[in-house]
Amino acid sequence: MARLADYFVLVAFGPGPRAGSGEGHGQILQRFPEKDWEDNPFPQGIELFCQPSGWQLCPERNPPTFFIAVLTDINSERHYCACLTFWEPVEPSQAPACTGEEEEEAGERPSPSALVPPSQLFAPKTLVLVSRLDHAEVFRNSLGLIYTIHVEGLSVALENVIGNLLTCTIPIAGGSQRTISLGAGDRQVIQTPLTDSLPVSCCSVALLFRQLGITNVLALFCAALTEHKILFLSRSYQRLTDACRGLLALLFPLRYSFTYVPILPAQLLEVLSTPTPFIIGVNSLFQAETQELLDVIIADLDGGTVTVPECVHIPPLPEPLHSQTHSALCMVLDPELELADLAFPPPTTSSSSLKMQDKELRAVFLRLFAQLFQGYRWCLHIVRIHPEPVIRFHKAAFLGQRGLVEDDFLLKVLEGMAFAGFVSERGVPYRPTDLFDELVANEVKRMRADENQPHRVLRHVRELAEQLYKNENPYPAVAMHKVQRPGEGSHLRRAPRPFPRLDESTVQWIIDQATAKLQGAPPAVRVEKKATVPSGPPMAAIVERNGVVHANSARRLEVVRNCISYVFEGKMLEAKKLLPAVLRALKGRAARRCLTRELHLHVQQNRAVLDHQQFDFVVRMMNCCLQDCTAMDEHGIAAALLPLVTAFCRKLSPGVTQFAYSCVQEHVVWSTPQFWEAMFYGDVQTHIRALYLEPASEEDGPTAKGEVGPAEGGTPGEEAEEEEEERSALDVASEQRRLWPTLGRDTQQELVQKEESTVFSQAIHYANRMSYLLLPLDSSKSRLLRERAGLGDLESMSNSAVTNSMAGSVAESYDTESGFEDAETSDVAGAVVRFINRFVDKVCTESGVTSEHLKGLHVMVPDIVQMHIETLEAVHRESKRLPPIQKPKLLRPSLLPGEECVLDGLRVYLLPDGREEGSGGSVGGPALLPAEGAVFLTTYRVIFTGMPTDPLVGEQVVVRSFPVASLTKEKRISVQAHMDQFLQDGLQLRSCTFQLLKMAFDEEVGSESAEVFRKHLHKLRYPPDVKGTFAFTAGSIHTAGRQPRTAKEKSPSLRTLSRNLVKNAKKTIGRQYVTRKKYNPPSWEQRGQPVPPEDQEDEISVSEELEPSTLTPALALKPSDRLTMNSLVERACCRDYQRLGLGTLSSSLSRAKSEPFRVTPVNRMYAICRSYPGLLIVPQSIQDNTLQRISRCYRQNRFPVVCWRSGRSKAVLLRSGGLHGKGVVGLFKAQNAPSPGQSQADSSSLEQEKYLQAVVSAMPRHADAASGRNTLSGFSSVHMASHAPSPRARVTTLSNPTTASVTRRTAPRGKWGSIRAGGRSGASNLGVDVGSRLAGKDLLGPPQPNGAPSEPGFLRPQRAALYIIGDKAQLKGVRPDPLQQWELVPIEVFEVRQVKASFKKLLKACVPGCPAGEQSPTSYLRLLEESEWLSQIHKLLQVSVLVVELLDSGSSVLVSLEDGWDITTQVVSLVQLLSDPYYRTLEGFRLLVEKEWLSFGHRFTHRGAHTLAGQSSGFAPIFLQFLDCVHQVHSQFPMEFEFSQFYLKFLSYHHVSHRFRTFLLDSDYERIELGLLYEEKGERKSQQACKSVWEYVDRLSKKTPVFYNYMYAPEDSEVLRPYSNVSNLKVWDFYTRETLAEGPPYDWELAQGPPEPLEEERPDGGAPQSRRRVIWPCYDSRLRAQPDAISRLLEELQRLETELGRPSERWKETWERVKAAQRSEARQDGRSTPSSLLMSSVSHHRRSLGVYLQEGPVGSTLSLSLDSDQSSSSTPSSGRQAARRSTSTLYSQFQTAESENRSYEGTLYKKGAFMKPWKARWFVLDKTKHQLRYYDHRVDTECKGIIDLAEVESVTAGTPTMGAPKTVDEKAFFDVKTTRRVYNFCAQDVHLAQQWVDRLQSCLSDA
Repeated sequence: MARLADYFVLVAFGPGPRAGSGEGHGQILQRFPEKDWEDNPFPQGIELFCQPSGWQLCPERNPPTFFIAVLTDINSERHYCACLTFWEPVEPSQAPACTGEEEEEAGERPSPSALVPPSQLFAPKTLVLVSRLDHAEVFRNSLGLIYTIHVEGLSVALENVIGNLLTCTIPIAGGSQRTISLGAGDRQVIQTPLTDSLPVSCCSVALLFRQLGITNVLALFCAALTEHKILFLSRSYQRLTDACRGLLALLFPLRYSFTYVPILPAQLLEVLSTPTPFIIGVNSLFQAETQELLDVIIADLDGGTVTVPECVHIPPLPEPLHSQTHSALCMVLDPELELADLAFPPPTTSSSSLKMQDKELRAVFLRLFAQLFQGYRWCLHIVRIHPEPVIRFHKAAFLGQRGLVEDDFLLKVLEGMAFAGFVSERGVPYRPTDLFDELVANEVKRMRADENQPHRVLRHVRELAEQLYKNENPYPAVAMHKVQRPGEGSHLRRAPRPFPRLDESTVQWIIDQATAKLQGAPPAVRVEKKATVPSGPPMAAIVERNGVVHANSARRLEVVRNCISYVFEGKMLEAKKLLPAVLRALKGRAARRCLTRELHLHVQQNRAVLDHQQFDFVVRMMNCCLQDCTAMDEHGIAAALLPLVTAFCRKLSPGVTQFAYSCVQEHVVWSTPQFWEAMFYGDVQTHIRALYLEPASEEDGPTAKGEVGPAEGGTPGEEAEEEEEERSALDVASEQRRLWPTLGRDTQQELVQKEESTVFSQAIHYANRMSYLLLPLDSSKSRLLRERAGLGDLESMSNSAVTNSMAGSVAESYDTESGFEDAETSDVAGAVVRFINRFVDKVCTESGVTSEHLKGLHVMVPDIVQMHIETLEAVHRESKRLPPIQKPKLLRPSLLPGEECVLDGLRVYLLPDGREEGSGGSVGGPALLPAEGAVFLTTYRVIFTGMPTDPLVGEQVVVRSFPVASLTKEKRISVQAHMDQFLQDGLQLRSCTFQLLKMAFDEEVGSESAEVFRKHLHKLRYPPDVKGTFAFTAGSIHTAGRQPRTAKEKSPSLRTLSRNLVKNAKKTIGRQYVTRKKYNPPSWEQRGQPVPPEDQEDEISVSEELEPSTLTPALALKPSDRLTMNSLVERACCRDYQRLGLGTLSSSLSRAKSEPFRVTPVNRMYAICRSYPGLLIVPQSIQDNTLQRISRCYRQNRFPVVCWRSGRSKAVLLRSGGLHGKGVVGLFKAQNAPSPGQSQADSSSLEQEKYLQAVVSAMPRHADAASGRNTLSGFSSVHMASHAPSPRARVTTLSNPTTASVTRRTAPRGKWGSIRAGGRSGASNLGVDVGSRLAGKDLLGPPQPNGAPSEPGFLRPQRAALYIIGDKAQLKGVRPDPLQQWELVPIEVFEVRQVKASFKKLLKACVPGCPAGEQSPTSYLRLLEESEWLSQIHKLLQVSVLVVELLDSGSSVLVSLEDGWDITTQVVSLVQLLSDPYYRTLEGFRLLVEKEWLSFGHRFTHRGAHTLAGQSSGFAPIFLQFLDCVHQVHSQFPMEFEFSQFYLKFLSYHHVSHRFRTFLLDSDYERIELGLLYEEKGERKSQQACKSVWEYVDRLSKKTPVFYNYMYAPEDSEVLRPYSNVSNLKVWDFYTRETLAEGPPYDWELAQGPPEPLEEERPDGGAPQSRRRVIWPCYDSRLRAQPDAISRLLEELQRLETELGRPSERWKETWERVKAAQRSEARQDGRSTPSSLLMSSVSHHRRSLGVYLQEGPVGSTLSLSLDSDQSSSSTPSSGRQAARRSTSTLYSQFQTAESENRSYEGTLYKKGAFMKPWKARWFVLDKTKHQLRYYDHRVDTECKGIIDLAEVESVTAGTPTMGAPKTVDEKAFFDVKTTRRVYNFCAQDVHLAQQWVDRLQSCLSDA
């Protein structure tokens, strides 16, 4: 029973300090009782809460108001203050009397009260009822009654009413009903709630939702649970109280334990800036003062808004609970929402009353908490049962079960004060239960089932609402009140008198009487129904929400079990195979649990001694388990492993045992205090449960057990035991709490002691365990760990993840022998001691361990740590002596002849890089990387050989290598090795053969060894000079700089010749070059200061005197010179000049004038230009002595020389270096300004002009009239850009006559109109500029597919005889003379540095350094685009195609770009390749490379950075870019090249590999100087390794067709015009493909490994007849494993010949014979076929792509059109078809009827199947596919049936059957018998039938 009201208080207005202001303060006039109750002191500060807005006088009488304020006392008890306020006129004594001073003030600032006569002011007076019970209606009625008696003047003594009110007692709960009367003829019925734990809310929750809406209330709900500050605003005080009460009711079963003030008085507004959370209500009047609160959530009840500041984050409810709750609230608040869309809505349902709706809303939140906290009792640890239960909550396990470890909301709720209160209040196992306990224990399954069925959810909500309603209103029918109320407007009537002063003594007497009566009466003890709280079902393992890939399938768990059983059975090989799968499976939670369970089975008596291998396996699996555990260990994996790490051990030596804990310390979980606490409490609970379950063995303690016995009834002993086993610790505790009051005092004392000693012994046990896992084994490692562990964090007891075991070893901390302590390490021991002590303090204080015991523990801990340190020292010492784990044997790589090992294998791990193939990515195959092996450094290569670390992959050897010379970047990296957790040194090597070695050195490789490796690598990569490269040193160990002697002995004559040549060259060039080694272009004079021409002449004449033989005919040559000439004639250039008909040396020397060009030996001593070959082609009319002067106009003296002549148009292709400032450009720039005297530059320019004129004259078309000619227009500024030209550069076509005339007017400069058009006359330039044509953009119309221009507009009617293609930068502002017969075409070319930058980006795109997981799939394509490599290829092809067109149309072209040895070489070579089929043969391509790249001085050594001098300049892949262009053309025209794509890759690899001498040095001159050029001829026939790549290719071609293209079927004089758009280009697979089985396949001897054993020979017991092999895309070479059909046949042929004992003939001869036989067969057939084995109809296979020039209809315009099947009139669709066919595959000929392979065809009658007639069909015999196909008629493309000739058994003569054609001879019938049926055929006559039979027979015999 409790008092209804504790105090009655009368509070009145008291004037404030400033009289006259109308403001005052509250004064307590009277309070009853005057003495405080003992159990409940009088609350202070009531007067503030009676008028929260402040005490003020009022000019009019207000109606009475009522509200309830809530005060909280120091014991967190809430006091409800019901305040009824009414207004009374101010008495004169209270009226403000104005003194003189105040009058002055009033004059200055008139106050409102000063203006009103005193008689009209009203003062507030408040009646206050203070109670600890919350019966709002009763308080309202009671105070209303007192006010009514006063106002209406009823004849009832107020003292009696108040006395009765204060003495009224009612039950707190229990559902009883009490009628009370205050003695004024009134009656009130008070209903107490059924259980006082459920809050009473009336309608407050429903009102809150009405005011704020669902989303806002949910936000406030989450904010309150996660401890944010909440402020309610309203103009009504009662609304504020209701809103706060409603919010608290929603939080049930949690209790709000922070500041709770539903109505905050104005004087206390500073409380709002408190740092702690709160729920406070404030009147809206003070809204302005709440604006500056930055971290307060403000809910405006009147406006219906909730404002959340930016800095506050309210975590939402976890899904799906949030959406479920939201939809349930919608159903309750707006039931019509579900029906709103119905076509025929049902009649409106009556909505629930407000009170009922209130309960339904609360029911939704009750369900929410039940779902949120389901299974919470399974996470409670009961640490003590007696004398009071001590309960702890295992937060990590609770979160782990739900998969909500990361959920912000739940984490904050569990850490909050409210939840701590929930655990201590509701965790108790034996207590009264309520609705929530029932719900969370029994209804969870139902809620899970109802989740997706709204009507069932609503039904459940209504059921719960009924119970809540019943709790508040147990007797709804009889709630009858009878209370007098004042009449209407009574407050306006003038009251007879102010509220009287009451008689204290009367009231006190009534109270005393009642108290005495209560004391006499027996105490009314309310018996609480206590019971064991139901736990409900344990939380089922919820599927991990993050959808981990490793779904824990039964198969995975099976693998884990098998592996562990293999380990313990000693089947180590089996275990090793399974281990990787186990380690992968352990990512899943279930597998980790399975592992701990399985390991537990192998522990007997807390100990399991293993051998070394078993120990390693177990430790590895444990580490794998732990590495995914967070610091919280939410899944209890670390907890389950903790007993195991102290159980598994191995014997190191007698008396020294190593336990698993010393190997699993590197995990963050061991240094987390919360983990240890949860573990400790869990173990204590187990032991305390055991304490009460164990059979009572002692006599003095049977009472506890004796009580339990009868409760179990007469069950047999075994069942009783089982029952006991099943009982949880909470059940046991509940039972014990029930019995506790019945036990004797001694027994109670004894149980308390037993529990306390249990906790104490566990604390000692845990101090030991913690020292095991925190003190590291190895003192040296401890230093390293200290930095990472951050002992400071442990000092501050922070929960930050400490990665490793407690910092550092303490092995020498108390080193007594040395006499002093090592401060550093003892500090570590100290840190561990402090960590353990802090833990012990916390858990022992919470578990009620006595202070004596606690002191004893503190003394013990340092000893425990010290003892453990001493044990560890011995273990560490012994563990070092263990034999190291057997590492895999190093696999030695096979070496080339002459290749020697420089550094023997260093153990490394090859790590996966960004190429996913090796790591078993999307291409399939296993994870070959990471691989464990060694890296070898030889004189030629860097080689890795090893095996995959994943044993499941099998024993595959992984090889990755590249030539040392191709290394482009070396970078140190530190790698997290996958075995251990430490960082290891690593090295990343990148090579320009598109290879990457990303290696981590094994720990046995010291940093010194790694450094030695780097230094050696560097020395080999950058030798001091070319003689240090592998091509020279192979097979001979000589120091750099010393001459290899072998060459000297073999060919002394050649050596002398070389020396002689060099000496002469030096003499000729002049003294200044004698000492220089490095090649510098000779500068003949200081170009800045012109030298008088006389001096120049002198110099030349001197040189002529010095060397009289320069211009003498061959007959007068000295013997040594003659030898030189003979050698020069043998060079590739000369052979090619003869082939092209450009003259021979003899004819040139004898000056045969008939030829337009001649061979000049002027450079035979390399005197004019060092980088040119010795023999050059120049116009016949040019004298040798002028060439030297001409050469000065060009960079590097590379003057224009002819390098190729078109056999058809006789146009020539010339090449040169770019022009110097005073060259042609100067000549064109001179604008008739007379020069003072003839300067040297002018003379050179004149010579140059003559030279160009001579070139033009030497051409057949030079006689064309110069006048009236138009030329190729210049290139605009957008030359090579890929965007459209700028508007200023737009031009119109010249075919329009008006435009042409405009052009002539505005640009009288003729040909050069567009060069300078950018500036002034932009709009009316010449015809479409070639720049935009080259950029692939046409201004005249839409382009055709693949980049061919659309209209014949860009080349103008008459072409120049010579086009000079030059750098745009050089030719700026050039103004040519319109009468010249040549034209300059300025183009923008990319510089070498751009090529270098592009190549670097290409390397990174194709061979990325980081694993693929870190980059998106599109990143490869993005990087490829950013590299701009394909754009550069596009530009090269574009320029080349342009030049090809010009040459084909009869104009000559001079390519004069940069220094003439990079891009010039690329363009010139490509042009020749496209124009001349000879260069597309193996021999021709070799000749092309030798001539244009080697003889014409491409700087291979400089561009490839071959030596130390070139190291800084880096690698520039000019030649590689050329080969890529060739590859692009090859891909588009597969039938035009004799060599295969492999040949191009081979050259790409070996031009940087330094295996051959071919691609070394920068010019022929340098090769002669080293004696390389001619020794090749002399030293042949030795069996030494080839020094020339060409010789190697020849040798290899004889053995194998690897360089040969079987599809080679050339058309004579075919000019190729490839598409060059980027969309038509392919990324070369040379950049991306690799085979890990053998490394790069370009060193043929190494790539040809041992032959694969056939299946029969294999020992693994496979099926003997099978010859199948699994080919992994990244591992095996597919070409080798499965060669193409023709190679396979040739191999088979060779094998059969060998078996028959015949000498096998060369593959080439066989191939030629087959082709010849086929040609003759084709002739017999009378069908014209191309000379190819493939019987393709070539007209349908794209041969010539791109553009070709043709004479147009108007004049002789050059038109560009697409070459497809049709001529230029082709429709767009046919163009598309042609394009499609161009990309068709090798076997495209089988796709349509026309292009099929038809060996023989004709009409035959065929008898249908059974009961079907004869029909005439068109039959096709196909030898290639070995089929007989038939069609309905000849032009039918759809095959109606196929007879496979493999199934044919015989072809025999047949007889006519029923329905056969009548007119046919009987002998024309024949039958074909197959394994399935017999086909009956009939030909038109006997002859045809015989032919068919013969054909079929020959086909069958061939097969």
